[in-house]
Amino acid sequence: MPEKPRVKAPTRRATVDPEASARKRRILFIVGGAGIALIAVIALVGLLGLGGGGPDEKAVRADLVAAGCTLQAVPSQAAEHSVRDPAGTSDKWNTDPPTNGPHYGEAAIFGAYDEPLEQARVVHNLEHGGVFIQYGEDVPKSTVAELRGFYEDHKTGTIMAPLPRLGDEIALGAWVAEGEEAKGYVATCKAFDEGAFSAFLDAFQFKGPERFDPSQLQPGS
Repeated sequence: MPEKPRVKAPTRRATVDPEASARKRRILFIVGGAGIALIAVIALVGLLGLGGGGPDEKAVRADLVAAGCTLQAVPSQAAEHSVRDPAGTSDKWNTDPPTNGPHYGEAAIFGAYDEPLEQARVVHNLEHGGVFIQYGEDVPKSTVAELRGFYEDHKTGTIMAPLPRLGDEIALGAWVAEGEEAKGYVATCKAFDEGAFSAFLDAFQFKGPERFDPSQLQPGS
């Protein structure tokens, strides 16, 4: 008599643990949510420019204009130590007072002065990331006192001095290099405005083409 075919026993299904399944779903949800949040943060950083980049020239200009000032931005000229006399000038200077280009080989000592400075030296200060505040002979003494107070709060990397030919105007100057782009900036104002002056320094100071650490730009250095 032929053998009867053997019948396989039915495969037993594994028991599903509801709690383990729920934990797995929660982990996947958390990981997925974290990934989405990270992508959102990266996008926000890019949108706001928090990842670096140059100064917000447009915002600074708006603050200065609101204070009755003007802002001139010019392409940087070559950073050459080709002015042999500290009292000399260069025909390549493209702002007045000069903010970039050829200059004397030694910078002025950072500080506040009662006498005019040699501009070929001051440009060297700007090359290192400094900012100047210079004022004309017709600026009221009360305004000069305000400028001095502002300087006292921003001593590091700032040089302040009279420049008679400015008349009744105050000039702020900086030399900024970000990546391959470099510019000279000069703002001229008829009066002191702390908010506008602070905006200028916040945006343009310590960003020169041969920038030094701020600790090296202290008064007396």
